[in-house]
Amino acid sequence: MNLLQNLRRPFRYTNGNATLILIGVNVLVFALGSIVRGLNVYLALIPAAIVEMGWLWQPFTYMFVHANVGHIFFNMLGLFFFGTAVERELGTKEFLLFYLLSGTLAGLLSFAAFALSASWGASLVGASGAVYAVLLAFAVLHPRARIFIWGIIPIQAALLVAIYTAIELFNEVFGMGGNIAHLTHLFGFGVALLYFPIRFGVNPIRRLIKG
Repeated sequence: MNLLQNLRRPFRYTNGNATLILIGVNVLVFALGSIVRGLNVYLALIPAAIVEMGWLWQPFTYMFVHANVGHIFFNMLGLFFFGTAVERELGTKEFLLFYLLSGTLAGLLSFAAFALSASWGASLVGASGAVYAVLLAFAVLHPRARIFIWGIIPIQAALLVAIYTAIELFNEVFGMGGNIAHLTHLFGFGVALLYFPIRFGVNPIRRLIKG
Protein backbone atom coordinates (compact mmCIF):
# COMPACT_ATOMS: atom_id res chain seq x y z
CA MET A 1 0.00 0.00 0.00
CA ASN A 2 2.88 2.38 0.72
CA LEU A 3 4.21 1.91 -2.79
CA LEU A 4 0.77 2.57 -4.28
CA GLN A 5 0.30 5.61 -2.09
CA ASN A 6 3.67 6.96 -3.21
CA LEU A 7 2.81 6.35 -6.85
CA ARG A 8 -0.43 8.27 -6.42
CA ARG A 9 1.00 11.16 -4.42
CA PRO A 10 -0.22 14.26 -6.27
CA PHE A 11 1.88 17.18 -7.37
CA ARG A 12 0.94 20.63 -6.23
CA TYR A 13 -1.32 21.95 -8.98
CA THR A 14 0.13 24.59 -11.26
CA ASN A 15 -1.14 25.74 -14.64
CA GLY A 16 1.80 26.87 -16.70
CA ASN A 17 2.76 26.67 -20.35
CA ALA A 18 4.49 23.29 -20.63
CA THR A 19 2.65 22.47 -23.85
CA LEU A 20 3.94 25.60 -25.55
CA ILE A 21 7.44 24.99 -24.20
CA LEU A 22 7.41 21.43 -25.56
CA ILE A 23 6.29 22.74 -28.94
CA GLY A 24 9.09 25.31 -28.83
CA VAL A 25 11.69 22.65 -28.02
CA ASN A 26 10.47 20.50 -30.89
CA VAL A 27 10.63 23.41 -33.31
CA LEU A 28 14.11 24.36 -32.07
CA VAL A 29 15.43 20.81 -32.48
CA PHE A 30 13.89 20.64 -35.96
CA ALA A 31 15.59 23.90 -36.94
CA LEU A 32 18.93 22.79 -35.51
CA GLY A 33 18.60 19.44 -37.23
CA SER A 34 18.39 21.17 -40.60
CA ILE A 35 21.57 23.10 -39.84
CA VAL A 36 23.82 20.82 -37.75
CA ARG A 37 25.04 17.84 -39.74
CA GLY A 38 24.37 14.51 -38.05
CA LEU A 39 22.28 15.91 -35.20
CA ASN A 40 19.14 14.00 -36.17
CA VAL A 41 21.08 10.74 -36.35
CA TYR A 42 22.52 11.46 -32.91
CA LEU A 43 19.06 12.08 -31.40
CA ALA A 44 16.85 9.64 -33.35
CA LEU A 45 16.10 6.18 -31.99
CA ILE A 46 18.40 3.80 -33.91
CA PRO A 47 18.64 0.35 -32.30
CA ALA A 48 22.14 -0.34 -33.65
CA ALA A 49 23.42 2.97 -32.26
CA ILE A 50 21.97 2.21 -28.83
CA VAL A 51 23.47 -1.28 -28.68
CA GLU A 52 26.80 -0.79 -30.45
CA MET A 53 27.62 2.81 -29.54
CA GLY A 54 25.86 3.14 -26.20
CA TRP A 55 23.67 6.06 -27.21
CA LEU A 56 21.27 5.35 -24.39
CA TRP A 57 19.56 8.75 -24.54
CA GLN A 58 17.86 7.99 -27.85
CA PRO A 59 14.63 6.43 -26.41
CA PHE A 60 14.08 9.87 -24.88
CA THR A 61 15.45 12.27 -27.49
CA TYR A 62 13.81 10.65 -30.52
CA MET A 63 10.49 12.30 -29.64
CA PHE A 64 11.95 15.75 -30.31
CA VAL A 65 13.19 14.89 -33.83
CA HIS A 66 10.98 15.09 -36.93
CA ALA A 67 11.50 14.00 -40.51
CA ASN A 68 10.04 16.99 -42.34
CA VAL A 69 7.82 20.06 -42.03
CA GLY A 70 4.58 18.12 -42.42
CA HIS A 71 5.63 15.63 -39.77
CA ILE A 72 6.35 18.26 -37.11
CA PHE A 73 3.38 20.42 -38.11
CA PHE A 74 0.74 17.76 -37.55
CA ASN A 75 2.36 16.43 -34.39
CA MET A 76 2.61 19.90 -32.89
CA LEU A 77 -0.92 20.76 -33.99
CA GLY A 78 -2.23 17.71 -32.11
CA LEU A 79 -0.06 18.53 -29.11
CA PHE A 80 -1.36 22.09 -29.04
CA PHE A 81 -5.06 21.25 -29.26
CA PHE A 82 -5.09 18.27 -26.89
CA GLY A 83 -2.06 19.07 -24.75
CA THR A 84 -3.30 22.45 -23.58
CA ALA A 85 -6.58 20.89 -22.38
CA VAL A 86 -4.87 17.94 -20.67
CA GLU A 87 -2.30 20.21 -19.02
CA ARG A 88 -5.05 22.48 -17.71
CA GLU A 89 -6.86 19.46 -16.26
CA LEU A 90 -3.89 17.60 -14.75
CA GLY A 91 -1.64 20.52 -13.91
CA THR A 92 1.69 21.34 -15.51
CA LYS A 93 3.92 19.03 -13.45
CA GLU A 94 1.62 16.03 -13.88
CA PHE A 95 1.28 16.74 -17.58
CA LEU A 96 5.04 16.93 -18.07
CA LEU A 97 5.51 13.63 -16.24
CA PHE A 98 2.76 12.02 -18.31
CA TYR A 99 4.05 13.34 -21.63
CA LEU A 100 7.73 12.61 -21.16
CA LEU A 101 7.14 9.21 -19.53
CA SER A 102 4.70 8.18 -22.26
CA GLY A 103 7.09 9.18 -25.03
CA THR A 104 10.07 7.51 -23.38
CA LEU A 105 8.27 4.25 -22.62
CA ALA A 106 6.85 4.18 -26.16
CA GLY A 107 10.43 4.59 -27.37
CA LEU A 108 11.74 1.79 -25.15
CA LEU A 109 8.94 -0.55 -26.23
CA SER A 110 9.61 0.35 -29.87
CA PHE A 111 13.30 -0.44 -29.35
CA ALA A 112 12.32 -3.83 -27.93
CA ALA A 113 10.09 -4.46 -30.95
CA PHE A 114 12.91 -3.51 -33.33
CA ALA A 115 15.30 -5.79 -31.45
CA LEU A 116 12.89 -8.74 -31.56
CA SER A 117 12.50 -8.30 -35.31
CA ALA A 118 16.25 -7.71 -35.78
CA SER A 119 15.56 -4.29 -37.33
CA TRP A 120 18.82 -2.84 -36.05
CA GLY A 121 19.11 -0.27 -38.80
CA ALA A 122 15.65 1.20 -38.27
CA SER A 123 15.32 4.87 -37.37
CA LEU A 124 12.45 6.16 -35.25
CA VAL A 125 11.70 9.88 -34.93
CA GLY A 126 8.74 12.01 -33.90
CA ALA A 127 6.52 12.93 -30.98
CA SER A 128 3.67 10.72 -32.19
CA GLY A 129 3.89 8.19 -29.36
CA ALA A 130 3.62 10.93 -26.73
CA VAL A 131 0.97 12.82 -28.72
CA TYR A 132 -1.17 9.70 -29.05
CA ALA A 133 -0.90 9.27 -25.29
CA VAL A 134 -2.09 12.86 -24.85
CA LEU A 135 -5.00 12.21 -27.22
CA LEU A 136 -6.07 9.22 -25.15
CA ALA A 137 -5.70 11.25 -21.93
CA PHE A 138 -7.94 13.94 -23.43
CA ALA A 139 -10.56 11.31 -24.32
CA VAL A 140 -10.43 9.80 -20.82
CA LEU A 141 -10.82 13.22 -19.22
CA HIS A 142 -13.41 14.47 -21.74
CA PRO A 143 -14.92 11.37 -23.41
CA ARG A 144 -17.97 13.20 -24.76
CA ALA A 145 -16.07 16.23 -26.05
CA ARG A 146 -16.67 16.81 -29.75
CA ILE A 147 -13.67 17.01 -32.06
CA PHE A 148 -14.13 18.31 -35.58
CA ILE A 149 -12.24 16.29 -38.19
CA TRP A 150 -10.90 18.64 -40.87
CA GLY A 151 -12.81 21.30 -38.99
CA ILE A 152 -16.10 19.92 -40.35
CA ILE A 153 -17.03 16.42 -39.14
CA PRO A 154 -17.91 16.22 -35.41
CA ILE A 155 -16.92 13.09 -33.51
CA GLN A 156 -16.76 12.28 -29.80
CA ALA A 157 -13.25 12.01 -28.37
CA ALA A 158 -13.76 8.44 -27.10
CA LEU A 159 -14.92 7.27 -30.52
CA LEU A 160 -12.00 9.02 -32.20
CA VAL A 161 -9.55 7.08 -30.01
CA ALA A 162 -11.30 3.82 -30.89
CA ILE A 163 -11.07 4.63 -34.59
CA TYR A 164 -7.40 5.58 -34.38
CA THR A 165 -6.64 2.38 -32.47
CA ALA A 166 -8.39 0.27 -35.10
CA ILE A 167 -6.52 2.07 -37.90
CA GLU A 168 -3.15 1.58 -36.23
CA LEU A 169 -3.83 -2.10 -35.54
CA PHE A 170 -4.94 -2.65 -39.14
CA ASN A 171 -1.91 -0.85 -40.55
CA GLU A 172 0.49 -2.73 -38.28
CA VAL A 173 -1.00 -6.16 -39.02
CA PHE A 174 -1.27 -5.65 -42.77
CA GLY A 175 1.85 -3.55 -43.24
CA MET A 176 0.06 -0.48 -44.51
CA GLY A 177 1.12 3.13 -44.18
CA GLY A 178 4.76 3.12 -45.25
CA ASN A 179 7.26 4.17 -42.59
CA ILE A 180 4.76 5.32 -39.99
CA ALA A 181 5.62 3.73 -36.66
CA HIS A 182 2.21 2.26 -35.93
CA LEU A 183 3.50 0.22 -33.00
CA THR A 184 4.89 3.37 -31.39
CA HIS A 185 1.46 5.00 -31.66
CA LEU A 186 -0.15 1.95 -30.07
CA PHE A 187 2.50 1.91 -27.35
CA GLY A 188 1.63 5.54 -26.61
CA PHE A 189 -2.01 4.54 -26.17
CA GLY A 190 -0.98 1.56 -24.03
CA VAL A 191 1.20 3.59 -21.68
CA ALA A 192 -1.60 6.12 -21.22
CA LEU A 193 -4.07 3.32 -20.45
CA LEU A 194 -1.76 2.08 -17.69
CA TYR A 195 -0.94 5.54 -16.38
CA PHE A 196 -4.47 6.39 -15.31
CA PRO A 197 -5.14 3.36 -13.05
CA ILE A 198 -1.61 3.39 -11.61
CA ARG A 199 -1.33 7.12 -11.00
CA PHE A 200 -4.96 8.10 -10.39
CA GLY A 201 -6.84 4.88 -9.65
CA VAL A 202 -9.08 5.60 -12.66
CA ASN A 203 -10.30 2.93 -15.07
CA PRO A 204 -9.78 4.59 -18.47
CA ILE A 205 -11.71 1.96 -20.43
CA ARG A 206 -14.79 2.51 -18.27
CA ARG A 207 -14.50 6.26 -18.73
CA LEU A 208 -14.17 5.87 -22.49
CA ILE A 209 -17.12 3.50 -22.78
CA LYS A 210 -19.51 5.12 -20.33
CA GLY A 211 -18.37 8.71 -20.65
